[in-house]
Amino acid sequence: MPFRKIINDPVYGFITIDDELINQVIAHPYFQRLRRIGQMAMANLVYPGAVHSRLHHALGAYHLMGIALNELKNKGTNITAAEEQAAKMAILLHDIGHGPFSHALEHELVESMHHEDLSLMIIHELNKQFNGQLNLALDIFTDQYHKKFLYQLISGQLDVDRMDYLTRDSFFTGVNEGVIGYDRILKMLIVNNGDLMVEEKSIYSIEKFLVARRLMYWQVYLHKTVLCAEQMLKRIIKRAKFVKASTQLPLHNFITKPIQTVTLEEFCTLDDYDVMAAIKGWCNHEDKILSFLCNGLINRQLLKVRYFGNPVDDNLVQEKLAEAGIKLNLNMDEASWLVFTGEVSSSTYNPDDEHIHILFKDGHVKDISEVDNALINQNLMGKVKKYYICYLR
Repeated sequence: MPFRKIINDPVYGFITIDDELINQVIAHPYFQRLRRIGQMAMANLVYPGAVHSRLHHALGAYHLMGIALNELKNKGTNITAAEEQAAKMAILLHDIGHGPFSHALEHELVESMHHEDLSLMIIHELNKQFNGQLNLALDIFTDQYHKKFLYQLISGQLDVDRMDYLTRDSFFTGVNEGVIGYDRILKMLIVNNGDLMVEEKSIYSIEKFLVARRLMYWQVYLHKTVLCAEQMLKRIIKRAKFVKASTQLPLHNFITKPIQTVTLEEFCTLDDYDVMAAIKGWCNHEDKILSFLCNGLINRQLLKVRYFGNPVDDNLVQEKLAEAGIKLNLNMDEASWLVFTGEVSSSTYNPDDEHIHILFKDGHVKDISEVDNALINQNLMGKVKKYYICYLR
């Protein structure tokens, strides 16, 4: 009897696992760790429903990949059973290298590595443990495979990763501006000269997808309160490293030891719970800056944050530093842990990253920004940048 397992997903309904190797990878402790990694870091402090995990997202992206591959096969694209298994495996594992609180702590615990690099390391390790059965998945994941469209489904302007996180994050936050017509976009996918494209009929769905992404970034991912909470979280880890604050393993090694001495196995046991337990413990730490930040995050007593269209005036920064010094009896160096500036940016569509190509009925191809009456024009293609300051209330 063929292998078959179903998972009940709140967004898509039933997700089918019909491959024994994929099921074994899902059951592996490295993948199960994603249950304990939040998809949206501190966004739940603004949107209380945003408590879904990286495992939710990985399974959702896997589900969409299956739909996309079936649509392409139905349109005559040659995809073998091995390629289908490998593409599904690659998207399932695309975020396995995320550490605690996902992007928020990406460069704080493991300072010089992106999560994509860690994902690749973990997939290589899984490939060893599964006796080379992930070789093809690795080739697709690293864009070494000759069928480029398989990689484009994993990482590109129209990848199933983005389709799932927009759909899932809008569902769990309740932000309707992020809702996209993922099912129609998947129906309109087509491969032309080896590249992934979309049919002409999907132009409006693609524009809606791009606008939804823009709105989700500014309304959710870069919401000023979410930004402030995540900056506080970063500073907690930096301050803990600065004062070599003690905590339990495995986090203790990431705080007190040079990163070169920490193993991949230790990283694969680290999750949100370790960090949050440490933060609760540090609420009573003798270092008053660390304890202030930890108590603020635990009790949602966050710093005040303001966005500006231009770089923050230095006079305002000096004023807030002085106020913090007086309120908490801090010198200027200490106050700079609690009063700081930065910048964030987001773009609706970046053609330098990868183009979204529209295949017209007569066979010619245009970039989405070049179609007649395109909503995504030059103005929307540019980056929007904002500057911020965080300071004591």
